[in-house]
Amino acid sequence: MAKSFDVQRIYSITRPESGLLILYLIRSLGALIFFPLVFIPLAIRYATLRYRFDEDSIYKSYGLFFKQEDLVQYSRIQDLHVSKGLIERWLGLGTIEVQTAAGSATAEMTIEGMANCEEIRDFLYWQMRGARFGDQDEEQEPHAGSGEPADTVVSLLTEIRDEIRLLGGQHP
Repeated sequence: MAKSFDVQRIYSITRPESGLLILYLIRSLGALIFFPLVFIPLAIRYATLRYRFDEDSIYKSYGLFFKQEDLVQYSRIQDLHVSKGLIERWLGLGTIEVQTAAGSATAEMTIEGMANCEEIRDFLYWQMRGARFGDQDEEQEPHAGSGEPADTVVSLLTEIRDEIRLLGGQHP
């Protein structure tokens, strides 16, 4: 499987697309007379929203008065979901929901306002499978290790199975 993303381009992402502010504006208009109460916090969120993708993790921060910072290591990612609502599709945006084994029903982190969300999703899948980038060939698959731990586990499980069979034969 060839990489369908540019690693350096993803590492350079620090801000959401400007269309996210338009999306927040459209969503806030639904609040009618409460528009300022809804839009102002979303505008602050947009203005302060920052992302950082590196070799080991994703970092997200936002907030002016109450700063929120999230860090998810690629090794902890269990599942990824891309969602694009009607208005998001019209604006060319999408949201990636990153889920970990934390046991929560909601996503551990959402990466919102991205125009290239499929590319980012593919990058995250690649990273969570253990690939490391550098001077790798485009066609190289993520490395799965040397195979020794898997052989050890298989032989251990075979020994356990054989012991259980012996015990089963001795005690009818």
